[in-house]
Amino acid sequence: MSRLLLLFSLFLPSFPVLASSALTALETRWLKAGAPVIAYARAQGLPLDIVVQPQTTPDAVPLALGFANGRCKLVLSMRGNAQAEAVLASVRADQKSLMIEAMTAHEIGHCQRYAQGDWHQMPAGFVEPRTRRMPTLAQELAATRREEGYADLVALAWMHQHHLANYRAVLDWMGSVRASMASGSHDTAPWLALAAVPAVFDDADTPFEQAQKLWQQGLRQGK
Repeated sequence: MSRLLLLFSLFLPSFPVLASSALTALETRWLKAGAPVIAYARAQGLPLDIVVQPQTTPDAVPLALGFANGRCKLVLSMRGNAQAEAVLASVRADQKSLMIEAMTAHEIGHCQRYAQGDWHQMPAGFVEPRTRRMPTLAQELAATRREEGYADLVALAWMHQHHLANYRAVLDWMGSVRASMASGSHDTAPWLALAAVPAVFDDADTPFEQAQKLWQQGLRQGK
């Protein structure tokens, strides 16, 4: 994280003033779209910082989560990065903010797992399949895939609670993005299939708790 020069340790009252000359219009748009999720995460006590990379970052993931010193770092890498626009190229203009909000919720799902000390861990009562026979790399890929599945479900649970009318649009977009990652560490299609009907998130729980239930259902089914 040594190149992450612009670190914003944000407090909720100060969040709206982020639209400053220090940020580009694209960075400001993404931060505004993700603001409700960021506010919720901080209200839940998650140790979240916002990091904007000031140097050009071609081909970097535009929005990602890192961990340092016990804190989550929501990292924007958008300057000189065509991916920042390409990831939303197929999305209607009036829905781009929704997808950014969903992506932010996905990353907050990662932060929740990290903050709880559960990162890459199976939940209680579950055992890593064939652990002793799986090469270390295969174990790492499987663990990453599980984390991505959980985070996608957090994003969908958030959409269910806050943008129910657009749930299907977000789910379809996520499915199209994940379709290009079939059989890889970011292939979450089996968990997305479990969320095909928005009613699976009808419980009056937090998005994290709702995601946990469906995530464990997927684990029981060998996803």
